[in-house]
Amino acid sequence: MDPVQILRSVGGVALTRAVVARGAGETAIRSAVRSGAVVRLERGLLALPGADPELVAAKRSRALLTCLSAAPRFRLWMLRPAAVPHYWHSNGKRTHSCVSHRTALTQPNVGGAVAALPDVLLHALLCLPPLESLVMVESAYNRGDIDLRYLLRHLVGNRCGKARNVVARVERGADSLLETLARILFREAGISTETQVWIEGIGRVDFLLEGFLIVEIDGLAFHLDSRQFKKDRRRDNSAVVHGLPVLRFFYDDVVFAPEVVLAQVRDVLARGSLRWPQPKRPGFAAVEPRTWR
Repeated sequence: MDPVQILRSVGGVALTRAVVARGAGETAIRSAVRSGAVVRLERGLLALPGADPELVAAKRSRALLTCLSAAPRFRLWMLRPAAVPHYWHSNGKRTHSCVSHRTALTQPNVGGAVAALPDVLLHALLCLPPLESLVMVESAYNRGDIDLRYLLRHLVGNRCGKARNVVARVERGADSLLETLARILFREAGISTETQVWIEGIGRVDFLLEGFLIVEIDGLAFHLDSRQFKKDRRRDNSAVVHGLPVLRFFYDDVVFAPEVVLAQVRDVLARGSLRWPQPKRPGFAAVEPRTWR
């Protein structure tokens, strides 16, 4: 098999033995190197010209990208980029200035430089602060890319207790990182929080707090879609006509000023539910508040 095609299939860089294992002969590899189609980076390591430097660095370390470093490869939500590489190592080279993960992989690696998604999420759950790992897992779960039961089967023992608690708080329904952050913010504050609620005469809203306060979250690009912008504002008007207050928050509010968001929410809630009628929501049961720990 053509070594160029093999390298393309694994992201552009691989150990020589992995390329051979996938069907490329030594003669074909030497020919590709002589022609410049393949670069021999060092003994035992091949790459395509212009291969991704991040993947090359991982393979030079005989490692796999994982956890926070692999999140962009799977389009997972992230609160922050990785400050240093997160690598999975087995018996590879010692790498300075990295976070090294050595938990056994649950999925076989077929020669690429990135760990499989289930292992990326497991490493994140065991490595990152709870909120950072939660948003990664929730983004994969909402797309249907991971079964939470799979993660829990591999999170056994006392040292995995915090990770299991994070998985227990993952929910479906969030359309964005911001909605997940807002949900955790409200529930951590002890506020009864229902998500993606359908209200007669108004439509679906992002959050309904304490049964009467509607909260909507707008992402970075909300203003780019004029049709959606108008639809949202008309829905806000309908809510007011039905006697329900509406608060709308933006990316900067939720990410950089959550204390302001919470203060405004509490201010409206403090005025009391007696002023506001309970909306008619056929088919929706009340959601008990949950506290983030």
